[in-house]
Amino acid sequence: MSDTDRPNMGLITKPAAGIPAEPVSADMGPNMCDQKVSQGADGLVLSGEAVLGRRVEIAGVDVDNVSMDEAIARIEEMIRRREPSYVVTPNADHMVRFHKDAAFRRAYQEASLVLADGISVVWGARLLGTPLKEKVSGSDLFPRFAPVAAQRGYRLAFLGGRPGAAQRSAEVLQRRCPGLQVVQVCCPRMGFECDEAENGKIVQAIRDSGADVLFVGLGSPKQELWIHKHRWEYRVPVSIGIGGTFEFISGQVPRAPRFMQKAGLEWLWRLAAEPRRMYRRYLMEDPEFFRLLWRQWRFRTAKAGERRR
Repeated sequence: MSDTDRPNMGLITKPAAGIPAEPVSADMGPNMCDQKVSQGADGLVLSGEAVLGRRVEIAGVDVDNVSMDEAIARIEEMIRRREPSYVVTPNADHMVRFHKDAAFRRAYQEASLVLADGISVVWGARLLGTPLKEKVSGSDLFPRFAPVAAQRGYRLAFLGGRPGAAQRSAEVLQRRCPGLQVVQVCCPRMGFECDEAENGKIVQAIRDSGADVLFVGLGSPKQELWIHKHRWEYRVPVSIGIGGTFEFISGQVPRAPRFMQKAGLEWLWRLAAEPRRMYRRYLMEDPEFFRLLWRQWRFRTAKAGERRR
């Protein structure tokens, strides 16, 4: 998280001995890593067929219309290309910021994959008559990608999170997915990106790790801006911003029950659990998102009316 102090960078390459019982999570069943992945014609492990897909404009932001399996397949394509690419996961708060923050907007526009993280984004696409296949949130993508990485041999690195959250997440996932390679965990202190020497050490450590995918949990907009600025320095093929997901997987912060996630009420759970952190996002920023949607809907309706004349 971007709003908590962190200890200096820590590194792990394998789970520590004597790992305690895993936290109960609404997102991770006991057989999470028993899921099968298909074998591609070239022998590569794929989670689904490689798809180009198309993008849907929602409140001025182009979002990839892909399923979870298609998103994972796209990530695997990026890994094979070996060119630094990154994934962003917009929710309503991100889309409002997109219109206010030029640096954030540029980071979004240069992303290789844009996944609908929030249920409000999915509802907005439906309202506009361009429905998305499904919500593909970072907090769901992270544990879903773990078994693919374990079977394919992809090397993962984690950056960010509250103290201990990223390392605990690595231990949980390695326990659930035998063979999963977490080659580095970095948990820098708050404000590390403003310290040139400390930031440089972290960038170099990530580059030296040889990771295929870097999961970044610094919170938005810090994680998107940091990835956009430094991706060509640390040169990991894929970077993915996942917000507070390390806290969910580690059990530090409970995630909403599955029935609330399916009903689109996860925002209410998070607001109740962390009102001081979340009230601004859900009660002040989200109404602006719906204003942007309304403006786009009116524009489309007017254009359709002109074509019918």
